[in-house]
Amino acid sequence: MTDKKVGFIGGGRITRILLEGFKRGGATFHEIVASDLNVSVLTILKERFPEINIADDNRQPASRDIVFLALHPPAIKDVLEEIMASLNPNAVLVSLAPKVTIKMISETLGGFQRIVRMIPNACSLVNAGYNPIAFSEAISKSERDELLGMLHILGECPVVEENTLEAYAILTAMGPTYLWFQADELKKIGTSFGLSSEEVNHGLSKMVAGALKMYFESGLTSEEVMDLIPGKPLKDEEETIRTIYESRLQALYKKLKG
Repeated sequence: MTDKKVGFIGGGRITRILLEGFKRGGATFHEIVASDLNVSVLTILKERFPEINIADDNRQPASRDIVFLALHPPAIKDVLEEIMASLNPNAVLVSLAPKVTIKMISETLGGFQRIVRMIPNACSLVNAGYNPIAFSEAISKSERDELLGMLHILGECPVVEENTLEAYAILTAMGPTYLWFQADELKKIGTSFGLSSEEVNHGLSKMVAGALKMYFESGLTSEEVMDLIPGKPLKDEEETIRTIYESRLQALYKKLKG
């Protein structure tokens, strides 16, 4: 258990993911307060996590020791202006959004500098996340170590340069969405062939783990790995899929960095 009081501003998906990860990992806090303007969002959050406190006023979680800003980039500026007077001078503000830089956050908060940015990964829910993190210079080494110790419950939290966070947003934060829908389709097809759900789930999970291990650890080039299986039922569509990846993800990256 930590004696820290933790606040979450925004009670949507990311907050639910992090709270679930902390709960599954056995993390406990002196207090957790979450706010959201949507009452139904808070109701869902309280039903799943009855141990937390909820508030429809963002200033309440903003006054805690560690404040997670779990908002979409367009909403951040207005909320920062709203909570500026409520922030504890010794608090650590952790922004979970891409695009909005430490410098931008600090300027909006009138010079407050105790800021951290993290790009969260949905797999944090099962304590297998990959959550790159960048610190402002105002966060001491001991404070970094303490925060990382808490966040490592969610999975890996590599410390990276802030200017790489948008790349990680595309690669690791959104990355599962590139895989999950394909796994879902394979699961449906497998059960249509007469396999049980248990057989399909086990086979697919082992296949995905093995495929990634082969790709990254075999020592073969990507071309050599992809040539190991002669049957390629989606070969005619591969170029179209590659074009979609390149065009859409490049465009999204430019938007986040713009």
